[in-house]
Amino acid sequence: MTVPDSTTDRGPNRDPAGWEPIVGAIGPKVREVRQRLGLSLQQLAARSEVSAAAIHKVERGDMVPTITTLLKLAGALGRPIGYFVDDAGHTAPVAVHVRADERPGPPPEWARGADGVDAATIAAPGERLRGGAVFAVVEPGGKSGDTRPLRAGEELMLVLEGALQVEVAGERYLVRAGDTLHYPTDRPHEWRNPGPEPARVVWWMLRS
Repeated sequence: MTVPDSTTDRGPNRDPAGWEPIVGAIGPKVREVRQRLGLSLQQLAARSEVSAAAIHKVERGDMVPTITTLLKLAGALGRPIGYFVDDAGHTAPVAVHVRADERPGPPPEWARGADGVDAATIAAPGERLRGGAVFAVVEPGGKSGDTRPLRAGEELMLVLEGALQVEVAGERYLVRAGDTLHYPTDRPHEWRNPGPEPARVVWWMLRS
């Protein structure tokens, strides 16, 4: 069988070929791994030196990547190239297992201005599962910083230890250990640790 050796746009009226199931599986696999690692298109572009526009086309199946492009993406995603071109009939597992030593950083849209916060993604949304979650240790005086841009969706915060002072649309809450706070993310919101001890907190996120 012949596989294209250059990056090409795939026309909508092309006849099916023997290699199409293989190349057709590449984009979904790239998107799945990227989302599992909590990477935006721009972050993967910076890691791989492949433009975000090209990655977007690959993920949508609008472009067949060159071997060089696929090698760059595979390296940036920490997968062998065979992961993307072998077993075209492979289906993703029902559950997503994130090992403790493989947790990526928090998603870029989550508290991007945070200071005094050590956070990691414990669940990332994908094609089948929409929810995400972040675990964070907020040091005394640590804060979210500017949470803009605001985005459609909601967050549920559970404080495991310590406390957070939270403001949502001008309303103020002191969320102590064992407390939860559920709020929309399309309204201004911010939080900080006012206490003398670190706060350990989990956020569950659902984007609309």
